Amino acid sequence: MTATPKTSALMARGAAFLGTEHAILCGAMSWVSERNLVAAISNAGGFGVIACGAMTPALLDAEIAGTKALTTKPFGVNLITMHPLLFDLIAVCEKHGVGHVVLAGGIPPKGSVEAIKAFGAKVIVFAPTIALARKLFRSGADALVIEGSEAGGHIGPVSTSVLAQEFLPALAADHLVFVAGGIGRGEAIAAYLEMGAAGVQLGTRFACASESIAHPAFKQAFFRGNARDAVASVQVDPRLPVIPVRALKNKGTEEFTAKQIEVAKRLDAGELDMAAAQLEIEHFWAGALRRAVIDGDVERGSVMAGQSVGMVTKEEPVATIMAQLLAESEAALASR
Repeated sequence: MTATPKTSALMARGAAFLGTEHAILCGAMSWVSERNLVAAISNAGGFGVIACGAMTPALLDAEIAGTKALTTKPFGVNLITMHPLLFDLIAVCEKHGVGHVVLAGGIPPKGSVEAIKAFGAKVIVFAPTIALARKLFRSGADALVIEGSEAGGHIGPVSTSVLAQEFLPALAADHLVFVAGGIGRGEAIAAYLEMGAAGVQLGTRFACASESIAHPAFKQAFFRGNARDAVASVQVDPRLPVIPVRALKNKGTEEFTAKQIEVAKRLDAGELDMAAAQLEIEHFWAGALRRAVIDGDVERGSVMAGQSVGMVTKEEPVATIMAQLLAESEAALASR
């Protein structure tokens, strides 16, 4: 018998797909979603996901091995589709027998889904429209994450609640759809499960867990922050399509605006092509995020956080956070 029977029943499809007790994924947060937090999420019955980000194949190889040393439970790996060594990273996942690979940051390049499925892993994708979601499912994707603009890090323009109302009635009966973005309490989890979601994904809520290696100053910035402090970056040049990023407003936010202007000028001058320009922007974010998460520079670094940041008020073990979310969900469902 589970302590949360109603929640578990609604999560059954998602949990079976992930091989976990609960269909709760931890969003892949660069520098934060590493072996310690990932293993803690999986050990607590959820599904941890390593954020590969800008890692080299050798670094990813070590991170997967390190995670396996801390948990025997299932976990996944998140790969950025624009990574120049994407297929080498997929080969590392194959070497370790990773069961689930998340492809994020854009449309999966030709052959990538097939390469993952060839060694028996499941593929989880993101899609901003129902039409693209259907196409990805036809191409072999096994599950979809819809992520609203309330999320931290890279975001789309549409809110989670609207995406859920669009996607779940159209897709949830035949496909596995996980909902993400702005989820900080179990009542929201219950609502999305009732709408047909197979499960949910949370990042911000787990970022300051006791097991997170994030710098104490980074965690304190979360504890001080509220929804209005988590702002989306501004695109300064329409010719340079930069995916907006949500983070706590600071001097680093202003520096990113200046960086976009600099890269746009070099694009105009022919010093960079569009792919190189976008990669340079990604490298900027990776460096800025590292300064905040690892070095604790919360003034000039990128303190990526979702709008649910106001619900993160103290450092707690992952197991405590998970139990609280499930209890809140169960109480909400029981009161229906």
